[in-house]
Amino acid sequence: MHETGISQSVIDRVIARRGRAHVWDDLDPARSALVVIDMQNGFMMPGVAHSLCETAAATVPNINAIAAALRVAGGSVVWVQNRFTEESRQSWSNAHLMVGPERTERRVEAMREGSKGHELWADLDVRAEDMIVQKERFSAFIEGSSNLESLLRARDIDTVIICGTVTNVCCESSARDAMMRNFKVIFVSDGNSAQTEEEHNATLVALYLTFADVMSSEYLIGRISRAGLLAAQ
Repeated sequence: MHETGISQSVIDRVIARRGRAHVWDDLDPARSALVVIDMQNGFMMPGVAHSLCETAAATVPNINAIAAALRVAGGSVVWVQNRFTEESRQSWSNAHLMVGPERTERRVEAMREGSKGHELWADLDVRAEDMIVQKERFSAFIEGSSNLESLLRARDIDTVIICGTVTNVCCESSARDAMMRNFKVIFVSDGNSAQTEEEHNATLVALYLTFADVMSSEYLIGRISRAGLLAAQ
């Protein structure tokens, strides 16, 4: 698990701008969705992963706990899988050129639908009522990547809670684009994972300042549970 931290100077700037440290802590669970990004063997399983993130497995208990709390409170859970298609080899060709043919082919094998790498990590608490979405770009919300936005709109979701791996690529990209699509975005500080603490914390700062509310899993679960109890009264 990363040692996460946002400096007091950044917190002070957020409070000065927004009026409080957590602008989305009054979330409505029924209109909220936990969106879990790329928690797949292709990023987490040694010998299978094309881009191994060794810290990802440590976030699984927190992700499962958030999912459980949100389901109880009437919210939605979405598991997003990175998928390679032959179409994307052409339509996203410049991304493949940036990493070269050898790394591209490792990614192809790990992310192809039906492969071991494409499967969700076995310890995730995936339920029958959850949604599973395939994406074909780093961001789940960019046009042409997935049908995630339309699924959330159909459920009248206005708040997106982002967990997953890796923090500073697919998770950050999805959080930024979700905010740009006018969702309220909560980014979970100990529910995301990166290759290094420096990369992880740089994303937390950038998102907190402009694009999202950043909360720990403990704080978030407390707010979900509180909102659920108030709604039941």
